[in-house]
Amino acid sequence: MNSPTELAARFRSMGRKLTPQRQLIFSLMHDNQTHPTAESLYRFASAQMPGISLRTVYQTLNELAEIGELQLIDLGVGGMRFDPNVDDHHHAVCNTCGKIRDVKVKGAGALKPKDASDFKVCEVGVVFKGQCAECESSTAKRSPVLRAKISKKKQISSNNKYKQLVPLTK
Repeated sequence: MNSPTELAARFRSMGRKLTPQRQLIFSLMHDNQTHPTAESLYRFASAQMPGISLRTVYQTLNELAEIGELQLIDLGVGGMRFDPNVDDHHHAVCNTCGKIRDVKVKGAGALKPKDASDFKVCEVGVVFKGQCAECESSTAKRSPVLRAKISKKKQISSNNKYKQLVPLTK
């Protein structure tokens, strides 16, 4: 993503209105590596500029995505995320704390699904799910009994994840 100054110039050259709210969003997203949702970005923005609307945040983020300054990503962790890194990269997501980080994957573009000759791949996105070093370190410090209880709870919750879905019958 370009710098806030470059984005301001680009918005002006495209005939788009340049408001203080948009400039704030430009600066909050520049070099932002947290992959925020619009709602989390709104919380930061409204702390600095009370009165900014969630609609303005969404609109600005979507406009930045339209002009190729942001990627909209769905990592399966709840809510659409916005990523200012538009270079070729993939993501690692911590199952414990939810932290998302950019990772490079050698050869990801060459991945092709088997048994899908009737399917044209347009884009490949790899998402690694696991545990970040910080969470793994704090888990390792817990007692073996506590680790076993947490592991069992996670296993039970993941097994029950889809049990409430009931097929509709006519």
